Amino acid sequence: MDLLERLREIGALKDGHFLLASGRHSAHYVEKFDLLRQPGPTSEACGEIARRFAGDRLDVVVGPTTGGVLIAFETARLLGVVAGYAERSADGEPGREFRRGTRFEPGARVLVVDDILTTGGSIRETLAALGRHPVEVVGIAVLVDRSGGRAGFDLRLEAIARLDIPTWEPADCPLCEGGVPLVKPGTTVPPIGA
Repeated sequence: MDLLERLREIGALKDGHFLLASGRHSAHYVEKFDLLRQPGPTSEACGEIARRFAGDRLDVVVGPTTGGVLIAFETARLLGVVAGYAERSADGEPGREFRRGTRFEPGARVLVVDDILTTGGSIRETLAALGRHPVEVVGIAVLVDRSGGRAGFDLRLEAIARLDIPTWEPADCPLCEGGVPLVKPGTTVPPIGA
């Protein structure tokens, strides 16, 4: 499966001037929900994750909220195992936790999945939440790794697609300097400064 080509076909790989969640700016953006709204392409991508981990005797597939929930569910379904979801901590503290009756058998073999890997923060929080349970983390899988290899994990990392997209601090952004309107993805408001 050529996930990047599929993302282009459905309009999920966008060009422009984007304000990322990290506060940095980019000329490209992957709108994961343009993919995740479509069951067929999402299932294809999760099928590739399942294929890559089919021989690993997994017991559970977990993902962080929000986008990781859909990826975890579909990958778990394809592998015939259960899914779990690492939610933001209920007490408002930083980090994630497993709630809503999620339990792990001692020694459970777990795969962590997510949609887009940029800094690795959501995955690190998910791994920290798993660290409070008697499990073995087998690996990590993401739909798109846009970290350029900078996220760095001491676990097997499988990415269905890789993008090395340059980002800039606002003060160093050539798009700002060129007067290109800044858009905050996920909002319906006009470009920032418009």
